[in-house]
Amino acid sequence: MIIEHNDPFTQPSFSLRNRLGRLAWGGVWLLLFRTSPRPMHAWRCFLLRSFGAVIGQDVHIYPSVRIWAPWQLTLGTRVGVADGAMLYNMAHLTVGNDCVISQGAHLCGGSHDVDSPNFQLVARPIVLGDQVWICADAFVALGVRIAPGCVVGARSLVLKDINEPWTVWAGHPAERKRQRRQGSQP
Repeated sequence: MIIEHNDPFTQPSFSLRNRLGRLAWGGVWLLLFRTSPRPMHAWRCFLLRSFGAVIGQDVHIYPSVRIWAPWQLTLGTRVGVADGAMLYNMAHLTVGNDCVISQGAHLCGGSHDVDSPNFQLVARPIVLGDQVWICADAFVALGVRIAPGCVVGARSLVLKDINEPWTVWAGHPAERKRQRRQGSQP
C-alpha cells in the first residue's frame, strides 16, 4: 500500500486506488457520517461496512470520530468509540469485543522512518484485545498490541506492546500501575 523509495515532496506515498478510496470515504464522512445525529450508530456502522470495515453487533461510533481507512478496520461486538477519537489506521486496526475508545484517543498506525533520507512512511497494525479501555486523549503508537482487559489511562502514551492482561497503565510513556480485577467491565 505504501510506495517506497519515492520523493515524498513531489510524489505520492500511496497508490492511486488508495488515494481514490480515501477521497470517496472523506466525502461520505463529511456529508453523511459526521452530520448524522448522535444516536444513529447503526447508520454510521452501515457506512463503514460499505467501505469494507468488519464491525460486530452493538457498536457505538460517534459522529466526530475520524477513521482514515475503513477497509482496514475490524471492530468486535459491543465496542464504543467516543467523540473526537482518531483511528489513523494506515495499517490494519483490530479492536476486540467489549472495548471502549474514549474521547480524543488517538490510535496511530503510521509514522516515518527518521533514519531514512526521505523519511520513508511506515505503517504497522494495532491490535486491542477484548475488554480494553483506551481512556481520554491517550495515544497508542503503530505496531502496538494491548492484552485483554487492560486500561490505558487518560493522556497516556503507549509506545510498546502491553502483554500483561488485566492491568492498568498510565503515564508518558505508559507504565504498569496495578493489576485490574478480572471480569470488570470497562
